[in-house]
Amino acid sequence: MDCYVMTLFPDMIRNGLGMSITGRAIEEGLIHLEAVNIRDYTNSRHGKTDDYPYGGGAGMVMQAQPVYDCFRAITEGLDYKPRVIYLTPQGPVFNQSMAKEFAVERGIIFLCGHYEGIDERVLDEIVTDNISIGDFVLTGGELPAMCMIDAISRMIPGVLHNMESAEGDSLSDGLLEFPQYSRPPVWNGREVPPILLSGDHAKVDAWRREQSLIRTALRRPDLLEKAAVSPKEREFIRNYLAKGEQV
Repeated sequence: MDCYVMTLFPDMIRNGLGMSITGRAIEEGLIHLEAVNIRDYTNSRHGKTDDYPYGGGAGMVMQAQPVYDCFRAITEGLDYKPRVIYLTPQGPVFNQSMAKEFAVERGIIFLCGHYEGIDERVLDEIVTDNISIGDFVLTGGELPAMCMIDAISRMIPGVLHNMESAEGDSLSDGLLEFPQYSRPPVWNGREVPPILLSGDHAKVDAWRREQSLIRTALRRPDLLEKAAVSPKEREFIRNYLAKGEQV
């Protein structure tokens, strides 16, 4: 996948995604990451990309021209039309289903805004998707872009050496992940659940499924409405909650 990030702070993108799993995927050529500096496309000799908003008000607005010229510089060398994601709290909230959807794209351009936003005219011209990562305000779009690229990259074949890791992630099936344990079997007086030491894979899988259902019901009940949960499992959740037990 080609990932282009239009930004005022390209080093932030390169440094943030150049480590761990995404860094390895970039080194192996599974992801092509290019952080493109919008300032390189301004007509201002001082690298200025913003100006006062028409109609008055606080703050500055990123101008259309440098954003558009940056976009053109990226797309002129492509033989396909990439999706262009503008990171904004005005879009739907990013989720795991979106990560899977975007992972099949050949290329994506992420547009990172700053100040009071970007001139609406260029957004109308180039943006295909408005996406938020939550109902809060950040200084710019770089952190949301990195969050999205990290989540999307996990869905690309080969990025995770064991795809079971992605399939078992929280939210992969609409539920939270079950609790995980490692050695030693007893730590600080707390024991690993005996069933995980039993060697009975069917029982382990059943226990993990129940734990995912319980955790979701207790911590994120809003997810259950759309999760792939059978009528029998919903009955299990109701009975569990009726007992007032805790995970």
